[in-house]
Amino acid sequence: MGFERAAEAIEQGVASGAFPGAVLLVARGGEVLFHEAFGRRSLEPTRTPMTRDMVFDLSSVTKALVTTTAIMLLVREGKLRLEDRVTRFIPNFGVHGKTHVEIHHLLAHCSGLPGWRPFYKEVAKAEKKGATRFSGLRGIRTMVFEAIHRERPEYSLGAKAVYSDLGFLLLGELIELVTHQPLDRFCQERIFRPLGLRTTAFIDLDRLRAQKLMPVVDVIAPTERCPWRGKILCGEVHDDNAYAIGGVAGHAGVFASALDVHRIATRLQASAADRDDFLPGSLVREFWRREGTIADSTWALGWDMPSGPGS
Repeated sequence: MGFERAAEAIEQGVASGAFPGAVLLVARGGEVLFHEAFGRRSLEPTRTPMTRDMVFDLSSVTKALVTTTAIMLLVREGKLRLEDRVTRFIPNFGVHGKTHVEIHHLLAHCSGLPGWRPFYKEVAKAEKKGATRFSGLRGIRTMVFEAIHRERPEYSLGAKAVYSDLGFLLLGELIELVTHQPLDRFCQERIFRPLGLRTTAFIDLDRLRAQKLMPVVDVIAPTERCPWRGKILCGEVHDDNAYAIGGVAGHAGVFASALDVHRIATRLQASAADRDDFLPGSLVREFWRREGTIADSTWALGWDMPSGPGS
């Protein structure tokens, strides 16, 4: 099997300036068939080559690969049920008619919560007033979560699907409440380490600063020059709201290489086929089944499904 056309498409994207570089990995049945790097890791301040083991900010892929997997683990252990109301864990969430929102509504993006809110702007305001980025981080996290708890629904529960960062921020908070652990530590101990993921992690910006540590930025692909942070982002989560709460969030924040993404996807596929005991096959299949009660929704639980022509 040849991958010349796929490689050519990536090379054309690099040449046209659509992106500076990429890593392409193709696998079938768990076997890696093609794995190559193209173009540049960075263009400024210096031009550096892309490599196959480069680590990328996975952004919202965090939702499906990591947060949803963590929820599956907790459902398997009986610590959560898909039909549990959010108010079982966060009583204040029930304001403004949200009492009946359940875990599966958050996973299927049909809870009524809006898609996004600019929480990070409060951090930017504080910085302009002279406060340091990490002063009162716990207070910032509390402020963001309480703002989500107080949100008014934008549509009736289950009436439609609206892709929501807020729903997955809330799922990240729920994981921490149920496990009595920070989200990044739970994922490290229960997902990344057991699956042998060597490059996959959240980057806890608060811990880096407190311990005077620096991420190994020469193995991480930069994302952009951020206008409000005033620098090129590398080894620091790109998502503004994830940054605002310290880099560890349910909706974004995980970094990984292409090979690690392949590893976790392969293990989930094997579990779904009852060939791996990482998760029960019946549970993975339930999460991968499209939500059939919402008109025009392509969402399963935490995962999107192919939509219409041209998907």
